[in-house]
Amino acid sequence: MQLIRQSFPDRPGLNTAISTTILRRVAAGEMPPTIRIHRPGDEVAFGRQDVASPGYQRATQAAREAGFGAVERLAGGRAAVFHGGTIAIARAFPDPQPPKRTYARFEEVSGQIADALRALGVDARVGEVPGEYCPGAYSVNARGAMKLAGIGQRMIRGGAHVGGVIVASGAERIAGVLVPVYEALGLDWDPETSGSISGELGREVALEEVEDALIAELAKRHELVGAEIDPQTMEDAIAIAG
Repeated sequence: MQLIRQSFPDRPGLNTAISTTILRRVAAGEMPPTIRIHRPGDEVAFGRQDVASPGYQRATQAAREAGFGAVERLAGGRAAVFHGGTIAIARAFPDPQPPKRTYARFEEVSGQIADALRALGVDARVGEVPGEYCPGAYSVNARGAMKLAGIGQRMIRGGAHVGGVIVASGAERIAGVLVPVYEALGLDWDPETSGSISGELGREVALEEVEDALIAELAKRHELVGAEIDPQTMEDAIAIAG
């Protein structure tokens, strides 16, 4: 599996475009299975249901007023937050019949994230926390009480993308921006369910620690080959991002 670690925190739209391009190229057989682990900037990623909501424009305005960019996410789900204390994961799978393995992909990726967090000392579990933002059966939580990671999926002909965000620190920043954003979208949630790895362990957890734990878990299951974004992928992504 190809592992890419390049980050573009100052260009949130480009990050989504890169994931879109990698998915298309993996699905077409032009690239090997690829996972990108990177550090995003401050952004709120809105799902398709959010974009269709009557309150979408007010929600994006609320995000920007809080200092966050507003982007449309590739994977499914509702609005989620990325910031400097989070790690983003984008994995592209080749699959001739992607719907048949929807749940298997969710289980694999959520399980790997939970295992990585357990290795750090977190009581990590897979499952939805009542009242969590961007709710999902394959969220990764701590103690069944605090959401630490969210996962979404997108399928196209020939492949699938599983994307996620892991919160190393800064849970309060997520709650702070999502309160007005979710209010605009007409969504109920409990800000007290927004957690972080640092909050669970009672110390500041560096992004490098989380990245290393994730890569160690991946290496148990896959042969990882370090790579950079190739010129064609970057060119296509820039064209999409505009």
